[in-house]
Amino acid sequence: MNLKQIAVTGVVTLAAALPTLAVAGDIEAGKARAAVCGACHGQNGIALIPGYPNLAGQNEAYLVSALNAYKAKQRNGGQAPIMQGQAAALSDEDIANLAAYYASLPAGG
Repeated sequence: MNLKQIAVTGVVTLAAALPTLAVAGDIEAGKARAAVCGACHGQNGIALIPGYPNLAGQNEAYLVSALNAYKAKQRNGGQAPIMQGQAAALSDEDIANLAAYYASLPAGG
């Protein structure tokens, strides 16, 4: 096997493993932590305020990515300053738990 084949094999192997690398959060811990989120995103993950996103049924990996981006102040515009402040107070475990909780809810509320 030449170097190029080894590199391609490594990339394919890593890509196949990525879904299993994600840390699954604790749904019940996420539910307990979500109380403050409910003010804007609704207690059942369906936003009460027009223009705010629904979180119920959202993809777990997307939610982790979005919260991490807010925490790192990589997301701007709209209500980003509010979300940046909220995300700054979250640990990686909190983020995983919140994502697991909202992903577990039915998208219709």
